[in-house]
Amino acid sequence: MCWCRSCWRRRARSRPGTTGPSPASCGAPAWPDPPVPGRLPGGGPGGRTSPWFDGRVDGRVDEKLLVERVTEAVTRVAAREILPRWRQLASHEVTEKTGPHDLVTVADQEAERHLTAELTELLPGSVVVGEEAVHEDPARYAALGREAPVWIVDPVDGTRPFVRGEAGFCTLVALAHRGELLGSWTHAPATGQFAHAWRGGGAWLDGERLTAGSPEPGAPLRVAHSHPDYTTPDQKRALAALWTDGVAPRPCGAAGLEYLAIARGALDALAFTWELAWDHAAGLLLVEEAGGAQATRDGTAFRLAGGNAMPFTAARDRPTADRLLALFRAGRGEDRARPEGPVVG
Repeated sequence: MCWCRSCWRRRARSRPGTTGPSPASCGAPAWPDPPVPGRLPGGGPGGRTSPWFDGRVDGRVDEKLLVERVTEAVTRVAAREILPRWRQLASHEVTEKTGPHDLVTVADQEAERHLTAELTELLPGSVVVGEEAVHEDPARYAALGREAPVWIVDPVDGTRPFVRGEAGFCTLVALAHRGELLGSWTHAPATGQFAHAWRGGGAWLDGERLTAGSPEPGAPLRVAHSHPDYTTPDQKRALAALWTDGVAPRPCGAAGLEYLAIARGALDALAFTWELAWDHAAGLLLVEEAGGAQATRDGTAFRLAGGNAMPFTAARDRPTADRLLALFRAGRGEDRARPEGPVVG
């Protein structure tokens, strides 16, 4: 079995977990899957050369074990650094970053610090793009466009609800390489929910497979949109197209929980006007692996490194995504026809 990216991805999507000799999709000679006993990193049980390293990083990764270890790390850090501070924050533990709606707490900072240490230890050679670290040093964001595998971390997505003592917050982690999302973890500490996804391996919530399905025929589309507190006048005008027959818009809560709602079929679509990767990376893969679709206003897939045409959407299925894109373009006086570049999903 060849372990180039093309062959590995085709194999992962067709027969995840298969062992034994397999023909190489790219025409390379076939050979058996290598049994590599040991630990992660350095090779988990049944581990294999990590497909996104393309031979340039010395290490082996068992992706199933990696999913489990990241799940454990996120759960552990949330239990230690986030939950004990929920509804227990002192005034000096909450500060503003760019304004009264952009808050950071000691829970955000400590959770990100611990996650950064644990995730980079799990995958040597990887780097972290975390919300709080990028706030301190914006140059860190450029790692999304570089060669190293990158963990994308939002330690507390929904800091305002967290500060208010509400349950609508979550911890988001995603793994990407060269702009492609590979893994996704969404944990809601207050409710105990945990969702994860792996490229080609489906989306899961508390051990149950997630299927986004399709909206109910004839019912208004349930659409969550960027919260007015975080939108500019131009963005508000772009979203005004949602106020039409057949659409039931509402302001969004924590982005990670809205993506989870789509993957569960509890929400039909979202319309967002900002592109910070830590808010969207985990959710986009979760929705795609649940059978949903995503696209930016010009019909192309969301790019982690930025430069996307706003607004963008994620939806339960492709027709719903197409419908939202048509509304976005009509609202801007653009051609309603689909541009080149298919919706992802």
